[in-house]
Amino acid sequence: MTTTIETAFAADWRAWHDAHEAARADEHGFLAVTSIRWLTWTPERFDDAPGVWSTSEDGPVVALADGESLEIDGAVVTGTYRFGPLAERSSITVVWRTDDETTVVEVARRGGSDIVRPRHPSSPIRTGYRGTPAYAPDERFVVDARFTPFDEPREVTVGSVVDGLQHVYAAPGTLSFDLDGPRTLLAFNGHGDGLHVLFTDRTSGVTTYAANRSLDIDAPDAEGRTRIDFNRATNLPCAYTAHATCPLPPAENRLDVAVEAGEQLPA
Repeated sequence: MTTTIETAFAADWRAWHDAHEAARADEHGFLAVTSIRWLTWTPERFDDAPGVWSTSEDGPVVALADGESLEIDGAVVTGTYRFGPLAERSSITVVWRTDDETTVVEVARRGGSDIVRPRHPSSPIRTGYRGTPAYAPDERFVVDARFTPFDEPREVTVGSVVDGLQHVYAAPGTLSFDLDGPRTLLAFNGHGDGLHVLFTDRTSGVTTYAANRSLDIDAPDAEGRTRIDFNRATNLPCAYTAHATCPLPPAENRLDVAVEAGEQLPA
C-alpha cells in the first residue's frame, strides 16, 4: 500500500513538472527572449524587433517603417501605434511575422519602466536548453501550514536581480509550518485566491539557484489551513537568462533549513 501511494505521488509530480518544462521551453516562452530593452523618451531601433521604440508619460510607442507591420489582438498594425500607459507588472504581446519565423514581442512595465522583450523561437538559450534537474519528489516536504492574515494587506518592496530595480507586492499575511522546526513565510497574493511565496534556503547557491525559488500555494480554507508542497518549488526566469527582472525574496523568507525539494540549478 505504501509503495502504491508513493508511486502515485511521484507520478503526479512528474506530470506536473513535465508540463512546467514544456511551458518553459515553448517556442515563445521565456527561454526565447533575445533581449530586454528599457524604453526612454528617445526613439530607438533594435536589431531583434521591428520599428522605432520610445516611451513617455503616455506609455510605449512604436513607429513602423514602410513595409513593417505588427499584429496586435489579431489586427495588422502599420505606421505609428501607441500602447497607452501600462500598469505595473502588466504585459502586452504583439506578433511580428517574417519569412524566417514568427516572433512575439512582449511590451511590459517592470519596476516603473516600460520595456520591450522580443521572443524568437531560434533563441540560442531556447534551442540549447536541456532541461532542469530536480530533487526526487519526497512527501516529507509536503507540510501543513496555517495562514495568518494581516488586518490589512501590506505593500512589501523587494529587490530585483537587476541592480536598482524594485518590485512592490501585496502581502495578505504569513504562513506558519513545521519543517525540522517552526518556520514562517511572508505570503504574496497569487493566482485567483491562492498565495505565492519567494524564498531561499540552505541549498541556495549550492544545489539550487542562489537568488530565489518560487512556489504557488492553494488558498487557505475558512480556518486558515492550507498545505505547502516544496516539491513544486520552481526557478524563476532569471535562473536561465540575463533578460529577466525577477524579484528577490523578502528578508523574512530566507529559511534556515535545507529544502531538498523542487527544482535545482539549471543543467
